[in-house]
Amino acid sequence: MLEEILIAGFGGQGILYMGQFIAHAGLYEGKEVCWYPSYGAEMRGGTANCIVILSTEKVTSPILDEFDTVIALNRPSLERFEDRVKRNGLIIYNSSQIKEGTKRNDILAFGVEAEQIAQQIDHPKAVNMVLLGAYLGIKKVIKIKSAIKILNVLSLPKRRLSILLNEKALLKGYDLARNRSVKREFPQ
Repeated sequence: MLEEILIAGFGGQGILYMGQFIAHAGLYEGKEVCWYPSYGAEMRGGTANCIVILSTEKVTSPILDEFDTVIALNRPSLERFEDRVKRNGLIIYNSSQIKEGTKRNDILAFGVEAEQIAQQIDHPKAVNMVLLGAYLGIKKVIKIKSAIKILNVLSLPKRRLSILLNEKALLKGYDLARNRSVKREFPQ
């Protein structure tokens, strides 16, 4: 098993946290992992992305040209990284921000109204967790039980309400991906 992921958006959207989250959950399940962050000097509001590699074999390098999955939280990130998704790969994007979707037809594109879902659960900062849940619902590279365990490990105990809301957001995204008809066939 080898899964190469790029997560991208603006600083402050929880991009690096999502990457750390996937990496920790992979470690928890005994996988080899690599987490490689990249962000602009301005941090909040600037660009941020990270690469995460999950594997059953040793990871040799975090430097990649193409990815199995791209998770894009904003339009500039989708435009920048859409062409770096492997053929038959996956793009999950925040369709609350990205109305037009993708231009490629050789990949699976899955838009999630993440901002609306986060608002519905009264946790507007949980957009990243909704998208992360959708990713886990489609790819299943990490068990949802492991993800919930890691959520509790990475969060401060004094932020119990935030942990519960993040878990709810994670499960909403996961259920959305599992229940929506996701086209798994790709054009030739």
